[in-house]
Amino acid sequence: MSDLTVTVEPGRQDIVITRTFDAPRDVVFKAMTEPEHLARWWGLDGTDTVVDRAEARPGGTWRFVEKAAGGEEYAFHGVFHDVVAPERIVQTFEFEGMPGHVAMDTHMLEEKDGRTLYRAISVFQTVEDRDGMVSSGMEEGLAQSLDALERLVRGLA
Repeated sequence: MSDLTVTVEPGRQDIVITRTFDAPRDVVFKAMTEPEHLARWWGLDGTDTVVDRAEARPGGTWRFVEKAAGGEEYAFHGVFHDVVAPERIVQTFEFEGMPGHVAMDTHMLEEKDGRTLYRAISVFQTVEDRDGMVSSGMEEGLAQSLDALERLVRGLA
């Protein structure tokens, strides 16, 4: 069972996410940065994710396209600002269906007793942007993706 927590405090521009993975952090980091692994866990259940780019280095870019069974496509992209293996990834996040609404995401990994504590902070340009993300069903999609990541890293560990 997942220990996912999503903290959304009223009036703030951020979302704080924590979750523990049953795998060492180098394995979790690898799954979060290598294209062949990203496509296996990123996105909603019932969709296929195509990794167009995933250049996990400062200044590198990423773009993923999520393809639904009915033919709909949803694309997301960003820029990596900082990548420190296997500790931290700082990147922007933008849904191409709503251009101009960019979040800055910081993903941190801490290993303890062979398990990895994942902590992410997403900072939005406005409280309204943050609230829009939350109301979009973000938490359900996030839970699905992180559950898939858990299954993947258990197999890689």
